[in-house]
Amino acid sequence: MGLGLLGKGLGDTIFLAQCGARLIVTDSKTKEQLATSIAVLKKFKNIKFVLGEHRLEDFENCDMILKAQGVPQDSIYIAHARKNKIPIRMDDELLISFLPKNVKVIGVTGTRGKTTVTSLIYHILKKAGKRVHLGGNIRGVATLSLLPKIKSGDIVVLELSSWQLQGFGESKISPHVSVFTNFMPDHMNYYKNNLDDYFADKAFIFKYQKEGDTLVIGESLTKKTPKKFKGNLIVSNKNTVPKNWKLQIVGEHNIENVALAIDAVRALKIPMAKIKSGVESFKAVEGRLQLVKNIKGISIYNDNNSTTPEATIVALKSFPRKQIVLIMGGADKNLDTTELLKTAEECAHTVILLPGTGSEKIMNEDFYRAENLKDALETAFKSADKGDVVLFSPGFASFGLFKNEYDRNDQFLKLVKGLK
Repeated sequence: MGLGLLGKGLGDTIFLAQCGARLIVTDSKTKEQLATSIAVLKKFKNIKFVLGEHRLEDFENCDMILKAQGVPQDSIYIAHARKNKIPIRMDDELLISFLPKNVKVIGVTGTRGKTTVTSLIYHILKKAGKRVHLGGNIRGVATLSLLPKIKSGDIVVLELSSWQLQGFGESKISPHVSVFTNFMPDHMNYYKNNLDDYFADKAFIFKYQKEGDTLVIGESLTKKTPKKFKGNLIVSNKNTVPKNWKLQIVGEHNIENVALAIDAVRALKIPMAKIKSGVESFKAVEGRLQLVKNIKGISIYNDNNSTTPEATIVALKSFPRKQIVLIMGGADKNLDTTELLKTAEECAHTVILLPGTGSEKIMNEDFYRAENLKDALETAFKSADKGDVVLFSPGFASFGLFKNEYDRNDQFLKLVKGLK
């Protein structure tokens, strides 16, 4: 249920088809919208497509439903499958249920920071000489396709969104080492402004942990974790990161991210000397306060994956005040933008807004209204002086102007490449 265009659904479909499964692939998008994904699957004779709609009959006589991220909580099709006692599975927890013995699973969730923490944990373990696999909410990685590569004794590191964790709730499992970075409002359009529902999905990261498992949490989560926790609870803080370590990633928030990663890998008994080597050689993940280019003394940062007001606030506070030209805006997610506007006015000397429903809500006479991303970047570059930072940190969703978040990222990087 849900093929999509981002590669995860496609990769999982290829894997299952290669395993010999008889598949019905159903998606509310049309054949034309999914043309690139369908073209790759044409060679498989064991796939039937139901596109442009879902049909109740397809959720009756099958062994399981493999549900993609973002399927509505109140989906009548999922309810119909449950009524017919058909298991609802998701790729990440399905992978875990088929892992060889003695494979350690590290899962990372949180509203902000999860990609950086996940990537850093993977980098540290790789640098330390461990056999480690990266998956979950990672661009271009189909989780199930990792299965043939994983051997006994390996480590699997997964970035897990609230949607992916719904699968963990279905199967009543949690990772051996869980990291919960922080929690703040997000995806309120999906959760219908119910923060408790959003947290309930996130909480599957630790809900089914057993004795001997480890949960690492950010300091802001101390009041939200269970009082009777079976595993080993570590409350992470910035003091974990030695002051003399030379980090290549900027911002106070990234010190917190590094601390969370250190605490997670220490649970696997990785020596501090090897952790230091991993931390100091780690560079920003694409789209997370990533320094893309320095032109004529102007630094251009790609913070495309900032999709909430809080994320953009953190990005703004990572650079000197009034030395920032900010490009933000996009589709509304029903989130409070009061603090974002205040911080933008305090920190940036120029604010440029991309088209979108969210931008319309925050538009004022001091902000420049860009026609598109190209116009925004060119205006930002012209508005910047030597020593300034051009910061692309949208703070909103990508819907409308772009196909998806990845498309927005790629378009920005391509435009920056063309700047001289």
